[in-house]
Amino acid sequence: MPLPEAPTVAAVTPEALRSALRQRNGRRGQLKGRQPDDAARAEVLALLPGLDSTNAPPRDRLIEHLHGLNDRFGALFQRHLVALAALMRLSMAHVHEVASFYHHFQILPDDQAAPRLTVRVCSGLSCQLAGGAALLQRLQGVLGEGVQLLPAPCVGRCEQAPVAVVGQAPVVVADAAAVQARVQQALADPAAARHPVAPGAATFDPAARAPCAITSGDTDLAPPWVGLAAYRQAGGYQLAADLATGAVAADAVLAAMTDAGLRGLGGAGFPAGRKWAIVRSQPAPRLLAVNLDEGEPGTFKDRTYLERDPHRFLEGLLVAARVVGIDAVWIYLRDEYHGARAILQQALAELQAAPPCPLPAIELRRGAGAYICGEESAMLESIEGKRGEPRLRPPYIAERGLFGRPTLAHNFETLYWVRDIVQRGPAWFTGFGRHGRRGLRSFSVSGRVRQPGVKLAPAGITLRELVDEFCGGMADGHTLQAYLPGGASGGMLPARLADVPLDFDTAEPPGRSQGEASPSGGGGELGSPPGGTLKSHGCFIGSAAVVVLSQQDSVRAAAVNTMQFFADESCGQCTPCRVGTAKAAALMAAPRWDHATLDDLAVVMADASICGLGQAAPNAIRCVQQYFPEDV
Repeated sequence: MPLPEAPTVAAVTPEALRSALRQRNGRRGQLKGRQPDDAARAEVLALLPGLDSTNAPPRDRLIEHLHGLNDRFGALFQRHLVALAALMRLSMAHVHEVASFYHHFQILPDDQAAPRLTVRVCSGLSCQLAGGAALLQRLQGVLGEGVQLLPAPCVGRCEQAPVAVVGQAPVVVADAAAVQARVQQALADPAAARHPVAPGAATFDPAARAPCAITSGDTDLAPPWVGLAAYRQAGGYQLAADLATGAVAADAVLAAMTDAGLRGLGGAGFPAGRKWAIVRSQPAPRLLAVNLDEGEPGTFKDRTYLERDPHRFLEGLLVAARVVGIDAVWIYLRDEYHGARAILQQALAELQAAPPCPLPAIELRRGAGAYICGEESAMLESIEGKRGEPRLRPPYIAERGLFGRPTLAHNFETLYWVRDIVQRGPAWFTGFGRHGRRGLRSFSVSGRVRQPGVKLAPAGITLRELVDEFCGGMADGHTLQAYLPGGASGGMLPARLADVPLDFDTAEPPGRSQGEASPSGGGGELGSPPGGTLKSHGCFIGSAAVVVLSQQDSVRAAAVNTMQFFADESCGQCTPCRVGTAKAAALMAAPRWDHATLDDLAVVMADASICGLGQAAPNAIRCVQQYFPEDV
């Protein structure tokens, strides 16, 4: 018996299906969900003109637009988010998930008023040692109606602890009276809630004085900085110009960087010359992303250099771009650095008005309060207008990074030293060093020392030497009990290990940077003294954020502080980190530690976390268990 013929079905195109769905929903051409009202749309367009053009606005500008709304209205109101989503042709879910990811964005319903002013008190370890928790407690309920008071992770002014930030204006070495006074000024005059403006007239050449103390207990919020005219008068941008004309060969610059052994100074420590060569070998177009999201508790070196000498960094950027063949540059600056952002914007304007050579496209992007964006792939996600969640590797970002293109990612300070290394020669840089190490390191030193600040010291210097020679010794009434060699991530060591060399050659942080074949990168453990190396003691130098504790401090409380920081800053993408850090913080706060459970958590976090945050978080547990068992 023959089978019946199949009925003929008319072909349906995707566009026909979409059209039918729109007609059925009665919302031709509209997004589903709440529709923007005319008033909110007008407010957004008045602040962000051009979003109503016929061309879809670039999606990677989303976070910049959220900043504009947050700054103007004091919060992100639902009506504005709906209007922004419609104007950018984005789903409301996407806009909301991005806005809710970052600490500095506050989403409010339309019927709720924004705070008149927000005051943040730093809860970082250095500020806690200086009385930050007590300051936060004293400010509760005394700042006035409509003033929002929040604890905040490290704000990058550890040498000026304790610190409160009133709006965008830091109050350093703060007490309750000073904060209250600034709040009253800001309520009367909004200008008092802005970062003070720095004068643009100074000379600054740390390489000529190295090794030296860059700062020593300074409390200046807006130090003078080197403008374009002064920088060029001292030979600035000559290297960039010579490279562009061919007077200096790109290969010669690359060889100098390789011979100097300069390593990434943001924490990963990957050899800079090798990184340039890897990205240079990739197909064009190639991009450069500069990591200025200096969020590691205890770290403030990048801010210190940027506030004083922005053009030296920009010249290093131009040299790297020329040698590697970079088409466009993005600079990602942490949101807490309002004064530094104003300086960098002005320096960029100076450079673009009088360029010494052809410039690549350079765009400055503003972070929004997320420590995880210091991880290079999370930074790229944020630049692209997304949640700052680390990517899985491979592919490494040298192969497929920002917007899917080969990307050179660098820390600010790495680029800062390019000019001096090339012009002075690799031997100048390698001529510094102690205990078998070579080069210079910028240490951010805070805590119980007499003269905290940024110290440009020989690589391989020990903690004892660093404190005695560059910090004026321990603070009065304090004796060394312990120290963190690499911020919250780098572990903690007792005073008896204060003679261990501080350098990348002694340790590597967990995780790998772009394109590296092995975690050690290059170098190896050179000239190890009898005291061993940081790596052999379960620590690493990272960003060289050194926090010094004395006999008056609780090592246990310091470990809890660091773990709570990691729990607050976990992006939540992977369970080992999201759950592990929160569980560990709770267990560490108990009167007696449950060592077996903490050991299990440490193994799972270190082995299974996607990025270095979860992988490094157990260092606080393991170091206290090993070196301070009597405390737990």
